[in-house]
Amino acid sequence: MKTMDHEILQRYIEGNSTQQEKEDVARWLDADDKHMQEFLLLRNVYDVSLWRGKDTFAKVNEEHTEDSGNSNNKRRIKLVREFLKIAAVFLLALGCYHMFLSPNMQIQPNFALQTVYSPEGQRAEVVLSDGTKVWLNAKSSLTFPNEFSETERVVKLDGEAYFDVTHDDAKKFIVKTKEYQIKVHGTEFNVNAYGGSDVFETALIKGSVEVIANATDESIMLSPNNRVYAENNKLVLANLESQDQFLWKKGILYFENQDVKDIFEKLELYYDVKIDVRNREILSHKYQYTGKFWSKDGIEHVLKVLQLRHNFKYTKDDMNNITIY
Repeated sequence: MKTMDHEILQRYIEGNSTQQEKEDVARWLDADDKHMQEFLLLRNVYDVSLWRGKDTFAKVNEEHTEDSGNSNNKRRIKLVREFLKIAAVFLLALGCYHMFLSPNMQIQPNFALQTVYSPEGQRAEVVLSDGTKVWLNAKSSLTFPNEFSETERVVKLDGEAYFDVTHDDAKKFIVKTKEYQIKVHGTEFNVNAYGGSDVFETALIKGSVEVIANATDESIMLSPNNRVYAENNKLVLANLESQDQFLWKKGILYFENQDVKDIFEKLELYYDVKIDVRNREILSHKYQYTGKFWSKDGIEHVLKVLQLRHNFKYTKDDMNNITIY
């Protein structure tokens, strides 16, 4: 199969294809590496179109079909950047799809580990073999087995993730991070544990969890609307005042009593940009901000809101570099 009807690809990417079309697409992808490149390009267009309206995807899909060669160097660079971000999450998902799709495959216990990585400016949702749902924030990775053992369910997290764990009294669910681990049975909670940062926090929404320090075995039990964070190598228990900080999994940026420097750092993470602040005066102010923004509104919307308080200008180039003057 050398060519694939782009209307079939469009339905497949949108999740509206038939079982036969799914199988046809899978065989087409396996036939040639170039097919995968073409598919990922269209997948990237679809992801962008989610913020601009799905009719945009159909229009660009048609243009891509008619002429995919007329693009300048800047456009290619931007497409490659987006391609890499999408591929980091999607290639693994496609591999799992083939694993379940192959008619000749014998289903046997498989405890091989796999990792899903959500790059800068992206979010990812993963469903584990026990039905547990995990939302990954930007620059986060989750390592887990294809199937859990008969005694426990263990995953490894580097970054931030929201867990909705399937209840199972016989198998504890354990989230391992660099310095701490979280033990649960069935619950909803958020973990913030980036490997390159000293920040650690676990917040509990439903159920109960136990947070344990790897180095000292210090442990704290959490009840709903509790959070525990690390301070001076100690675990501190506190109340969870608001669940707004978890709105990131719905595409909402939430800032609570944060200064401009912290906001810029989060914007770099959420939008995959580099911010060079040459106007150092705006960092010297002690203002703290609280607010919500739809991530789909873009980083420039946040910057324009900050301009209401601070006198600065900015430029943004094609390589996602922002300079604050």
